[in-house]
Amino acid sequence: MIADDPHLELRLAASERDLRAAQRLRYTVFVEELGGDGDLVDHAERLERDEFDDLCDHLLLIDRRRDAAALEDVVGVYRLLPGERAARAGRFYCDSEYDLDPLRASGRRVLELGRSCVHPDYRGGAAVFLLWSGLADYALAQRTELLFGVASFHGTDIEALAEPLSYLHAFHLAPEELRVRARSEGGQRMDLIPPERIDRRAAMLAMPPLIKAYLRLGGVVGEGAWIDRAFNTTDVCLLMDTARMSARHRDFYARRTVSAE
Repeated sequence: MIADDPHLELRLAASERDLRAAQRLRYTVFVEELGGDGDLVDHAERLERDEFDDLCDHLLLIDRRRDAAALEDVVGVYRLLPGERAARAGRFYCDSEYDLDPLRASGRRVLELGRSCVHPDYRGGAAVFLLWSGLADYALAQRTELLFGVASFHGTDIEALAEPLSYLHAFHLAPEELRVRARSEGGQRMDLIPPERIDRRAAMLAMPPLIKAYLRLGGVVGEGAWIDRAFNTTDVCLLMDTARMSARHRDFYARRTVSAE
């Protein structure tokens, strides 16, 4: 089990080298595997980067057996942007895709999650658990109340994604007071199939693992998807209210809260 592997380390990036290793993994996943691109992507150095990287913290899953000098040791990444830091910068990453005014108006402490990825050789429950464990510790330290961020379906063929998008809209839409909405330019309706005609099994089979994980933790989605043609993805905005988690995961979160105080 990866979770029991003494060679694995979970920590925040602490240097420029750490950040470049995170960007190398992101390039492997988002550019080479999924066909994405961007204005600041460095194809020569194989680094996926953008203007938010210097503003965020980067949670890293590191395998110390891999070549750090070659930037190959980071095997899992989460990019984290606390609300206070975003306020000083003037925006979140998601602002370009969604109207986030409901989150700002809530007055609650928020944390934006992004650029989540795991090396193909490490995908599985244990690696994801380690990243989620580190995320929980970070959120507790920040006293976060709302987690949010975009999660992606591969591709931009809306007809092919009609089942899972419709399922999310019909059964996991965020409450009105927290319901962010996709911006009109690039936005896409998600209510493509009437609820009574949705094949729930087919919808879940078509759902990316990260989105399934959020749903199991009580996550909900904003209204509308957003087509990211540069990254060849269809994005949904996922939100998780730590006070609305399922009983099992809320108890887990509460135990961590007690141990952290």
